[in-house]
Amino acid sequence: MALVKSGWLWRQSSILRRWKRNWFVLYLDGSLVYYHDETQRDMDGRIHIKYSCRDVRTGRECRDVQPPEGKSRDCLLTIVLRDGSKTTLCAESEDDAVAWKMAVLEAKSTPVRLHPPKTGAPSRHGLRAGTAHSPFCLAAPGVTHVIVREDPYRVSGDQMALGLLAGAATGAALGSFMWMPCWF
Repeated sequence: MALVKSGWLWRQSSILRRWKRNWFVLYLDGSLVYYHDETQRDMDGRIHIKYSCRDVRTGRECRDVQPPEGKSRDCLLTIVLRDGSKTTLCAESEDDAVAWKMAVLEAKSTPVRLHPPKTGAPSRHGLRAGTAHSPFCLAAPGVTHVIVREDPYRVSGDQMALGLLAGAATGAALGSFMWMPCWF
């Protein structure tokens, strides 16, 4: 997964409102994951920025929040979620808080989709894209692809119309009482 930003941030607990220092990692797919420490072994939590984030506030915009002892209000960062809850963070400096805000907004708005290549297009390894050996286009060194799967339950209008038509035809063929009034 493509890394956007990582570093130490203070996180305010949701129940007791105590400040705890966590190692945060923001990925391009919109996952903001926080760990106990830099080893990233014990995950403390995850926020799906692309789907959950409604707004990001910094500094004086973070009302009713007291920063950790020794920190300025300008270092505060609040992520407002769609369900109405908030995640309050505190960076080491005002510049770092602004950098985190920009990174979160970028991850929120960056589309991450990999389109399958045209079948038969040669890749840099001489393989044909779309074959069993190379299902996706291979990129140059240093390029990271992020793959997001489509929602399998999402139905377009065309698919819905064809489904209704197929249901009507099946009902008529089977002599269903539901579709009988349509024919008389």
